[in-house]
Amino acid sequence: MALTYDKLATTTLGSSQASVNFSSISGSYTDLVLVSSILGTTSTSYSPRIQVNSDTGSNYSSTYLYGTGSTAGSGGTTGASFIYIGQLTGYFTTGEPGTFITQFQNYSNTTTYKTILSRGNNTATDTSAIVGLWQSTSAINAINIQFQSGTNLQAGSTFTLYGILKA
Repeated sequence: MALTYDKLATTTLGSSQASVNFSSISGSYTDLVLVSSILGTTSTSYSPRIQVNSDTGSNYSSTYLYGTGSTAGSGGTTGASFIYIGQLTGYFTTGEPGTFITQFQNYSNTTTYKTILSRGNNTATDTSAIVGLWQSTSAINAINIQFQSGTNLQAGSTFTLYGILKA
């Protein structure tokens, strides 16, 4: 079965801002893929995260794995108000962006909770894999991307949202 990726929207930040939003997402696709190249401002690590449909309630859970080449770790959250799309450390000191590919499985189905898979990396520091669950049967029609702790996403960060069609 062949798949078709349709580019739905692209945002490149011209200046620093707190978050990026994709809204009014069509429900006519099978899955969504968000490709992000994110820049931060400080030498402190901040992990990018998402919320869907403006849901800030305790409706998210996730499990993550990460590795730095010398250290590996894992963990998870339940009852959270977001899902991390990357669990990276130190990548803002390298001057290189963190790259994240986030898949929203069966996002328009209104009978099941939504599974969100994300892989993140920076060639100079580390890599991560995360599986998340949004505990709602609502179709996803909006996605908000931000850093934890209120740190801004920096100019030059790019975000592209694709819809996937089954052939």
